[in-house]
Amino acid sequence: MVHFVGAGPGAKDLITVRGAALLAGADMIIYTGSLINKELLEYAGENCRMYDSAYLDLDEVAGLYRDNRDLDIVRLHTGDPSIYGAIKEQMDILDKEGIEYEVCPGVSSMAGAAASLKTELTLPGVSQSIIISRTGGRTKVPPCQELSALSAHGSTMVLFLSAGLAYKVRDELTAGGYDEDTPAAVVYKATWDDEKILRTTLGKLPEEMDAQGINKTALIIVGNVLDGEYELSKLYDKDFDTGFRTGTGRQSTDS
Repeated sequence: MVHFVGAGPGAKDLITVRGAALLAGADMIIYTGSLINKELLEYAGENCRMYDSAYLDLDEVAGLYRDNRDLDIVRLHTGDPSIYGAIKEQMDILDKEGIEYEVCPGVSSMAGAAASLKTELTLPGVSQSIIISRTGGRTKVPPCQELSALSAHGSTMVLFLSAGLAYKVRDELTAGGYDEDTPAAVVYKATWDDEKILRTTLGKLPEEMDAQGINKTALIIVGNVLDGEYELSKLYDKDFDTGFRTGTGRQSTDS
């Protein structure tokens, strides 16, 4: 059995309880060594065999699955494996080989970054949507999903895999409608011991990232939820009825 496990955003204790238990019971761990906190490997048993996938291509990873099909294997991915996790291509191989697998979700680096920023990514009257995306690099983005097109929504933008393309990020977002004064934040290695937080504006984003030496392993967040006025939630409004509380008004709430 192969277990795809989300390692969480970085901190050793932000892996799920299930994920830690799977690491402890694994016969073999294949981990994304270029991205995960290696302290997570301390959960592994004494006789567990470990392979760093940073040095392996897809065929070599597939060979490990194929040659060890009777073992419990943990494939440890950063964050949550469903977001830019490159697990679909591995699952297709496992299906073809007749090897069973399951997915254990993890805490996304998006959640880790928001926690480090002490911010809420959805605020009433400001943004009720989050767009998770990236700017195109070696992996192309479909034309209708370029940042300039997505910018029309004016929602909270969370950008993965884009720290090395900050100038392109600024150009695309401003071309699409974001003002250069729009608040922006960069969280480098969210929840790690050497985490770094940069708060700026979209217009100054690339230059300030250059000044801080941030060009990888970082999330870029853009939107007015980072700095601005907002409406209070209806969930706790004294004038609104809920399924648990009678308000002074007679309106129901969706929160």
